[in-house]
Amino acid sequence: MEEILIAPCGMNCGVCVSYLAMKNDLKKQGFSKTYCAGCLPRGKNCTFMKKQCHLLEKGLVRFCYECGDFPCVRLKALDKRYHTKYHMSMLENLEFIREHGMKPFLEKEESKWRCAKCGESICCHNGLCLNCNLDKLRQNKKYRWGEE
Repeated sequence: MEEILIAPCGMNCGVCVSYLAMKNDLKKQGFSKTYCAGCLPRGKNCTFMKKQCHLLEKGLVRFCYECGDFPCVRLKALDKRYHTKYHMSMLENLEFIREHGMKPFLEKEESKWRCAKCGESICCHNGLCLNCNLDKLRQNKKYRWGEE
């Protein structure tokens, strides 16, 4: 996991389906997935929050927790969706970074999202390793956590 892949909203872009699709070049394997290098590497600061937050839009904060309105309504809604559907919490990520720092957070994320089979990253959006679980994705292109 890399620090530059942690978006201001707390999203770990390194476990996003679009990042992992790019990293594993899924288009060459017959998938039509959108590719994304991550919010910060693309110069977008934060895809989810930028349009709603002038601090992020102008690059005045690195993380949302630096804002006096943290957590804002938009971030709470985003967090609820991700916590419910994707087994991750932006708010928990941001609180952990604020309390413990980036290095321990990256170590925790590396462990949490590591594929037991090959060691690559598991995708937060579907729970699959896009390196070694592509057969499940081929069978069901809209596969979500735990489906058979």
